[in-house]
Amino acid sequence: MSFVHLHVHTQYSILDGAAPISKLFEKAEMDGQKALAITDHGNMYGVKEFFKFAHKHPNVKPIIGCEFYVSPNNNRFLKDNPEERRPHHLILLAKNMTGYHNLVKLTSYSFIEGFYQKPKIDRELLEQYHEGIICSSACLAGEIPRAIYNHDLDKAAETILWYKNLFGEDFYLEVQRHKTELDFEEIKTVFMKQEIVNEGIFQLSQKLGVKVIATNDVHFVNKDDGPVHDRLICLTFNDNYDDPDRLRYTQQEYLKSQDEMAALFSDHPEVVENTLEIADKIEQYNIDSDPILPLFILSEEFVAQIDIYLEKYRSIIDAGRTNKDGSQRGEEFAKSVAYLCHLCYEGAKERYGEQLSEDQASRIDFELKTISNMGFPDYFLIVQDFIMAARSSGTWVGPGRGSAAGSVVAYCLHITNIDPLKYDLLFERFLNPDRISMPDIDIDFDDDGRGGVYRYVEQKYGKDHISHVITFGTMAAKSAIKDVARIHQVPLEESDRLSKIIPTRPFQIKVPDPNDSSKKISQELKPNLPNCIKYEPTFSSAYEAAEPLLKDTIDFAAKLEGSIRQTGVHACATIIGRSNLTDFIPMSVVKDKDGGEDMLVSQYEGSFIEEVGMLKMDFLGLSTLSIQKECVQNIKKSKGIDIDIEAIPLDDKATFELFSNGDTTAVFQ
Repeated sequence: MSFVHLHVHTQYSILDGAAPISKLFEKAEMDGQKALAITDHGNMYGVKEFFKFAHKHPNVKPIIGCEFYVSPNNNRFLKDNPEERRPHHLILLAKNMTGYHNLVKLTSYSFIEGFYQKPKIDRELLEQYHEGIICSSACLAGEIPRAIYNHDLDKAAETILWYKNLFGEDFYLEVQRHKTELDFEEIKTVFMKQEIVNEGIFQLSQKLGVKVIATNDVHFVNKDDGPVHDRLICLTFNDNYDDPDRLRYTQQEYLKSQDEMAALFSDHPEVVENTLEIADKIEQYNIDSDPILPLFILSEEFVAQIDIYLEKYRSIIDAGRTNKDGSQRGEEFAKSVAYLCHLCYEGAKERYGEQLSEDQASRIDFELKTISNMGFPDYFLIVQDFIMAARSSGTWVGPGRGSAAGSVVAYCLHITNIDPLKYDLLFERFLNPDRISMPDIDIDFDDDGRGGVYRYVEQKYGKDHISHVITFGTMAAKSAIKDVARIHQVPLEESDRLSKIIPTRPFQIKVPDPNDSSKKISQELKPNLPNCIKYEPTFSSAYEAAEPLLKDTIDFAAKLEGSIRQTGVHACATIIGRSNLTDFIPMSVVKDKDGGEDMLVSQYEGSFIEEVGMLKMDFLGLSTLSIQKECVQNIKKSKGIDIDIEAIPLDDKATFELFSNGDTTAVFQ
């Protein structure tokens, strides 16, 4: 009998899920499962990676969802309330693109408006963003299961009718059976509670006409991953492994095969079949997008003469009037191109003089037509605007770094201070029509000024248009050893000894030459625990000589290595959106370490941001620029001399003598 898992936690259910997305898809495809859902706790962190592996396993339809936390008091704004510490669970799955965008809204507002220990939603949000979504009643922590277990069938029925009224035929009741093989009384009661709840669910299903689905609340991939997940839970709650009173799972929460699920619910085969009904309701859709750039607001003076400029720069505008699929980009785009051309040619006069040479003119024309053709005029307008604002506020800006230094347009706009023509730098390394990708200009500011630039952009485009970018910290080899050793109560000196013999850098081993078996060649290996156990002599010897507890510690550490441990905020990546960012991507909120204010942070990490059409820029704060700025200020104070650091020639004799004498502390890039 066919079956689809619709309640699945990946390792993005941080420190609770231990299922790598790649392995989930591999197992689902091997078992012939036609679809697979992702329903992490309260977030959509893993959705882009989920789609990535779905493309590699086309026989398994991806189902995007989330296990939301719902306010018990139906008030997401309520804080400091004991009941809000135990929010209800609820499974929501996107049927289509509309449903996906509504999931994005729900998870974003759960952080922005409803965060209290966990991100929470309420019925008001569900009423507003329910279209295109399939809903199920979740696990024992769901509102309906809790009411049933508390013998309040009237409340359970009332809740079912509310959800049925909202979601119609897309609301389902959910049953689970986790009959543990572990010999712990507290864990055995989980199955007992589930059976009590299941009986009530089947009874109310018949009475109220709501279909039931079977799920397995997946937290890891295979049955033998249960002990690994058990250690992860110990790490989460900082419990010793041998603590008899600690939290335990049944170890039945793995991605069971279709046959296992059919056998588990052989008395109710319809709950297995109903999962296919949901899978069939899911449409195929793509959340990736062409660039969705913010629209730059043109000055009133320029707009008043716009017809003149539209005619003046018609050939450059014509180069980009349509995008790659032939659709018109519109008049606002044409105006942005015209303004970019205006600023560029005005800047060219400052850089090169009133009369441009043939090389200068042809290079500028080529670059502007390429920028227009690729649809990026607003990108350059936005960058030059906040760089100009930074300089006018006294913030130091770097002269240009990376491939952007090859753009004459960037030079004329004073985005960079390096003349590409003088140094024969290639524009095509920066922007190439044959390789459609967002421009990438790394912008350096002095440390103190970076925050001011961010605030300027925030004020100009709107606070909900700007965000930071999330990062995910994973367990490295050394920290995995120390973490597992701690819960196994291995002496600290032993865990220190083991962690210190793990190489800090990739190491070399000799392997047979594939072209000549009589020879050996060097191969570089990452210093992860499996490689260290097998190939690093010192660590391998320590492993073989270890006592059973220590060997277990290394084995479990190797299996947990790479697990996501925490979220963070990228040091410099910034997203600027055309409108409220929740229109495009899921957002979260973290506290600013300096000011204590809430900061918007994307739920997708930087490597995926541009794929979904968002503009990502790097605002890097450099102490190097702060030192230079302070030096120039001190020279002015002590000597009364104004220094223009940009005017110092690159072949300055005194500077080279300084280098030659070794009178420098460091050189930045």
